[in-house]
Amino acid sequence: MESAYGMPAPIANAWALVRTKDPVPIATAVREQRLVWIADREHLARSFPGAAIAVPYHFSIALAPVCVGELAWGGFMLVWPAGRFTEPTPRQLDVLSKTCAEIGEVLRCAAERGQPINPAPRPRILVPPSASGNPSADMVALDNLNRLPEGYCSLDTEGRVTLISAPAADLLGHPRDLVGRRLWEALLWLSDPAYEDRYRAAIVGGQVTHFIARNPAGRQLSFWMYPGLSGITLRVTSGTMSREPRSCPTARQSRPLRLIAVHETLQLATTLARAVTAQDVVDLVADHVIPVYDAQALALITVEGGRLRVSGSRGYSREVIDELEGRVPAAPVSADLIRRGRTGFFSTWEEMRQAYPDAVRGSMQAWAFLPLVTSGRPIGTCVLGYDHPHTFGAEERASLTALAGLIAQAFERARLYDTKHQLAKCLQSSLLPHTLPRVPGLDVAARYVPATPGMDIGGDFYDLIRLNDSMVAAVIGDVQGHDMTAAALMGQVRTAVRAHAAAGASPGKVLAHTNRLLTELAPDRFTSCLYVSLDLRRRVACLASAGHLPPVLGMPGGPARVIETSPGLLLGVDADAEYATTNMRLPPGSVLALYTDGLIEEPGLPLDEAIDRLARRFNPSCGLPLLELADSLIEPATLDKRSDDIAVLLLREALT
Repeated sequence: MESAYGMPAPIANAWALVRTKDPVPIATAVREQRLVWIADREHLARSFPGAAIAVPYHFSIALAPVCVGELAWGGFMLVWPAGRFTEPTPRQLDVLSKTCAEIGEVLRCAAERGQPINPAPRPRILVPPSASGNPSADMVALDNLNRLPEGYCSLDTEGRVTLISAPAADLLGHPRDLVGRRLWEALLWLSDPAYEDRYRAAIVGGQVTHFIARNPAGRQLSFWMYPGLSGITLRVTSGTMSREPRSCPTARQSRPLRLIAVHETLQLATTLARAVTAQDVVDLVADHVIPVYDAQALALITVEGGRLRVSGSRGYSREVIDELEGRVPAAPVSADLIRRGRTGFFSTWEEMRQAYPDAVRGSMQAWAFLPLVTSGRPIGTCVLGYDHPHTFGAEERASLTALAGLIAQAFERARLYDTKHQLAKCLQSSLLPHTLPRVPGLDVAARYVPATPGMDIGGDFYDLIRLNDSMVAAVIGDVQGHDMTAAALMGQVRTAVRAHAAAGASPGKVLAHTNRLLTELAPDRFTSCLYVSLDLRRRVACLASAGHLPPVLGMPGGPARVIETSPGLLLGVDADAEYATTNMRLPPGSVLALYTDGLIEEPGLPLDEAIDRLARRFNPSCGLPLLELADSLIEPATLDKRSDDIAVLLLREALT
């Protein structure tokens, strides 16, 4: 967020950094380059539950992308009190569209001048101008308010007192030096977050809110908040009598923790549930914690092999990271606190140096060390760094300690996933051919793309087998399932196919022999497979298919065509299954494409249509390297989250 108008800084700071892939309204508007309209809190909770937890107030919101050409460079947001209208009017939409276009033009011109407009680390809060701008008029207004029996107080969008009447000061039991201070910070008996929540609800939702509190003398007071563009008018009356609408919400008692921290804790909890890898945890924690707690740096540190290891960081220099990772963990503060599973808060460098003389300072001047403990075992520490001396109050310490528990659970889960995923990746890559044999007269390119991180291991495989000086066999297949068993079975299928091919079996017999083996090894797992025998001298191919997708033959300068095969049963279904063969000629310059279903499958798209789409965009040009052609085929399938692997094998007569 670059700037905000009519919004308290704590709320704006919570959205200082929003990733374009986050499930929040503004990110959706920018990412999808469309208007996003949220009518009310129920609509927000339905569409963006994480955002509803962070800002649980009644408001309507319109969000639009700021585009420069075909690219979105930012977003624009307008907020109304909920219920003002069901959707923006055409005139409002027109103004919003023109405003975004003008902002985009300003950004474009600045970029072309070599002076791009970059957002600051913290949002710039634009303060509404004074209603009168005349100090004497303000004194007249205050004099008028002093004549009324009820107390009145004016708060700006930050909750600071800008004007207070004498009756209000008397009811609050405090002298008039409240001006310039936040009410709930100056008056300890109003420090309950429920009261601050009523203020935020009035500011964000634009609705009159109400709460009841008791001053230190035991006197019960009613507080009514009337929102406006420049802040809040607070009416204070003695007792609980109310002449206001019954629908006005009344504050309830709550724990004495700053409400913005409560909301951020809940939002971070829902956000971390999406984290898959350790780097995801680092990025999400940095994005959500650094702006809210006014920190400038963050690092997740563990101990591995007797030394410190920085698992991820944001805001620390490379020199500081290298120095930390090179140390034996007996000296630095991180290692000591990790070993004991303790928190550490150091407001200044002097405090840090006094406790740990060998600590690494870097450019920071204050630190919070938060233990990452799971199942009673310390696994690391989360370090927040501040580039200025920072006093940690009791509420902030409690809030940060609570955050540490969430971070620890997500980090441990991510580390376990990283280990499992790396093991699966190594297993699968070891079962696929590292290199394909060089065959005179034949160009070959193969590509394998694993499923999107977060998915399990797949069973896609390919192979190229040199049979003699002029004969080769190409194989591609897909084992049912996405687990270790699928990967192991894939290795057995490759081995069986190679053994029968080397023995001189025909394509149909290779599949038949492999099928009989699989029915014994894994009767509950099935495998699709396409086996192609190529005679390079005669330019003839013989194909046999066990329920696999048909190959596509691409012609330079002409349309590609789908090769019709006579597919038999999947391998592993029936031990006595037989497999028919199909013979075809390979025209000069043609490219034969073998692939698995991850390349073409789309939700709701019939398989035949998906194969036809592939054929329509398969247009190999003369002289185009096969690897580039393979990349062009795979690229469209890798743009979105995939639940299946992709394997592609391309074959072409070698260019002379």
